[in-house]
Amino acid sequence: MNNIMKDQSKLIAALLVGAAAGAVLGLLFAPDSGESTRGSLAGYADDLTGKAKDKARTASDSLKDYGSNLVDRVKSKYSDAVNDLYNYRDGVSDEIRSKVNDVADDARNHVEKTKSKVKSASDDVNDSIQQA
Repeated sequence: MNNIMKDQSKLIAALLVGAAAGAVLGLLFAPDSGESTRGSLAGYADDLTGKAKDKARTASDSLKDYGSNLVDRVKSKYSDAVNDLYNYRDGVSDEIRSKVNDVADDARNHVEKTKSKVKSASDDVNDSIQQA
């Protein structure tokens, strides 16, 4: 965008320099009377003003479009980043949930093995008592 602004500034400056040079040459070589020359210069100045306004309007429109596009791109990048963050969070949550379930399953297995060993030991003690 900065290059567009520089190019448009150069174009406007060149237009103004050309207009000034044309006005000077017109005055030097004008065969018309002063009143006619002033009228011609006024018309030329009006044309030049109109062209400068058109260029300024074009530059303004370009700047607005650039700003609008930039805002849209920033919004899109922000939205993508937020979505990535939510997806990462959901993935981590699922991974944590899975690990918690694995630990719970391991704990249940150990409890069941311990119960089985205690029951077996209790049965052995009961059998020993009954045989005595």
